[in-house]
Amino acid sequence: MKKFKKNLKQTNGALGKPNLKRKAPPVEEDAEEKEEGEERIEVQERDKTDLAEQSNDGNTFSEGKFHDLGLAEPVAEHLHGRMGFQAPTHIQREAIPVALSGRDVLVNAGTGTGKTLVYLVPIINALQGARKRVNRTDGTYAIVLVPTRELCAQVFLVAEKLVHRFIWLVPGCLMGGENRNKEKARIRKGITLLIATPGRLLDHLKNTNSFKIDPLKWLVFDEADRLLDLGFEKDIQSILSLLSSKQTASKAANESGRQNILLSATLDERVNKLADLSLRNPVTVGVQSKVATLPGGQSKSFLGEKPTKQKIQIPSEDEDEEDGGREELEEDDEGDHVEEEDDTPSKPTDYNIPSQLTQSYCKVPCKLRLVALLALLKQRFSMKSTGKLVIFVSTCDAVDFHFQLMNGYELPGSGKPFFGSKAFRLHGNMPQKERTETYLEFGKASLAFLICTDVASRGLDFKGVTCIVQYDPPGDPAEYVHRVGRTARIGEKGEAIIFLQPCEMDYLAELKKHGVTLKELQLPQLMDALPSDGKKNKFRKAEEWTSVEMHPAVSFMNLTLENFVAKGKGGELNKLAVKAFNSYVRAYAAHKAELKPIFQVHKLHLGHVAKSFGLKSAPQLLGKMGMRAAKKAGKGDKSSVRSAKGGNKRPRLQPAVMLE
Repeated sequence: MKKFKKNLKQTNGALGKPNLKRKAPPVEEDAEEKEEGEERIEVQERDKTDLAEQSNDGNTFSEGKFHDLGLAEPVAEHLHGRMGFQAPTHIQREAIPVALSGRDVLVNAGTGTGKTLVYLVPIINALQGARKRVNRTDGTYAIVLVPTRELCAQVFLVAEKLVHRFIWLVPGCLMGGENRNKEKARIRKGITLLIATPGRLLDHLKNTNSFKIDPLKWLVFDEADRLLDLGFEKDIQSILSLLSSKQTASKAANESGRQNILLSATLDERVNKLADLSLRNPVTVGVQSKVATLPGGQSKSFLGEKPTKQKIQIPSEDEDEEDGGREELEEDDEGDHVEEEDDTPSKPTDYNIPSQLTQSYCKVPCKLRLVALLALLKQRFSMKSTGKLVIFVSTCDAVDFHFQLMNGYELPGSGKPFFGSKAFRLHGNMPQKERTETYLEFGKASLAFLICTDVASRGLDFKGVTCIVQYDPPGDPAEYVHRVGRTARIGEKGEAIIFLQPCEMDYLAELKKHGVTLKELQLPQLMDALPSDGKKNKFRKAEEWTSVEMHPAVSFMNLTLENFVAKGKGGELNKLAVKAFNSYVRAYAAHKAELKPIFQVHKLHLGHVAKSFGLKSAPQLLGKMGMRAAKKAGKGDKSSVRSAKGGNKRPRLQPAVMLE
């Protein structure tokens, strides 16, 4: 965490020592201050890419300036001057004036459209212009709830930049994995704008007596759909109840009501219920069907249709629930966390995907999945000297295996890594210090790829990501939107590729129901990027072979991968491959009920699945999942059950005994 704190030293006391005694530089140093300001602007421009080109994209940016939205002059100047923004996005132009009016707001907008500024800018605009100057000792004025720790850190960084001009406003963050005593010390000193994950916020509301929420005027639910996906519904209800009870007893609550803002990229019945619970007569912004003021907090028809019902998971008290989603559930041997299918018919809604995003799929046989992934990475990184790529897999064990493989794999006799780019990993079971370092270092890298679970699918804004690879299809089709949303952000171009096995091709029809159409990426062309027999393939191209499996690069790469996995890192890589194999099969069996006809675990060829993890043969499945898979694969055949138990021999017959 040292590196994280080092990067965030200027937090006005949020993560370090109090910094309220900063003074403006003397008049004679105006030239030096101007020069430093110009350097900071150059850094912001490097971090963002060319905003001038982005402003020309009519699909993302609107006309005009932030001054036109009703913001105070210092705030608008700070956004344009110090932070480098040239124009607000369409969703910012629509939502910021509504938020400035004090009304409750529900914002529905696609990924990468600048939703973070939609709530941070109005909050800071009001705090900096308050009649009585805000002091950190007053308590917390605004709370922002986010689903993951990485998003918490990212929103905090944006808030820290926004308040840089207003030194009396102190942002801070609370999240799982951090030291509670240090967080209590920061709360005791005072945090004006707080960003937090639900579990840790609820903990401090219950157990930290110095937590002052009397002046609370804003409560924001960012990525509300993801908050509910991770099972935080009960935590949110408890937070709302505690805030209401504490504020009702305070004078501040009687002087002015609290404004609630809810943001979500997708709207369904669960989000509508949360809106009913937290919003009062809200104004909805960004809804595709219509923009309307809903009477009496009724919000069940935001989309003009009947929403899809889904079963909500009940969270445990473990703080690791914040980490992330499907991959943690997949670690359970029983695999019983499968949501029930609801029989209520509903009309599918179109997903909001940026028009500048190129989407494609690659039909890959199961045993060639790993080779195809290496070929794709080799092809993409050989064409560019800069660029970043994000690979989504379904389980934490799969992340660990592929990370170790990508970082250590090299061709026999080459003596150098197969990839010239650095690999990173990110999943919910990693220590918090390592997660934070990965988030910061991958953001700074110029040529790298990140292997991750869905913990990185929401809200994270990594600069320079040009391609998203969904190596394992998402368990929920709605999650497809959020995965691909890590690229093609704020008007930039991007590419998204999903790997599908021949038995999974019906998944395309599921996506098409929501207006997502993908073009095919031919597998043979990818294989030409691979070497054969240690040399570049200069003979026959893959498209000339009757099947991709006959390509010389395929057999060569499979052989070298199997040898490397068997012997790599003193056998540790083989253990990781076995764990990844087992977790993959369990995750495959745990798909949602409506996707079961597409992802049928009994159709998996376990030998081919083993090949996709560099294993020469299928290892023994663990626990009851192995028994169930054996029964399905053998259709109840007893020999299959015996094989799953690890015994292939028939039971020895006992000699008959004649009874007297």
